[in-house]
Amino acid sequence: MEALLILPAAAGLWLLRRALPVPGLAKPDPAWLGEAARPAAVKLLDVRDALDYEAGHIPGSINISVGRLGYVWQKGLSPDEPVLILADRRSACYRAARILKRAGFRTLYVLHDRRLGAGRAETNAAACA
Repeated sequence: MEALLILPAAAGLWLLRRALPVPGLAKPDPAWLGEAARPAAVKLLDVRDALDYEAGHIPGSINISVGRLGYVWQKGLSPDEPVLILADRRSACYRAARILKRAGFRTLYVLHDRRLGAGRAETNAAACA
């Protein structure tokens, strides 16, 4: 009987944790997306899948999918550098931010925009036509 109460409570906490933002995240200056206005130290991290990244990405960004981020972030990122996390879903941004916070990153920004995933949708539509 207790298990029937614990399971929904645990599921509710899990969903709540995924929906809440990570403490200490900041919104970026929109001008940063243009290479000329972006501070040189800010790394752009695109956490979408490789196919989505190849279909269209912001110049200068690096791609590490959110599922691999915990294992390979050392290849292109340093905890001392500020990182702007890019994704087409808010949950992916927050998940990536949690992973990087646990790894010691202090300055994180997030930008989630559904238009980031538009390139793949256009590619798929062209392939089906």
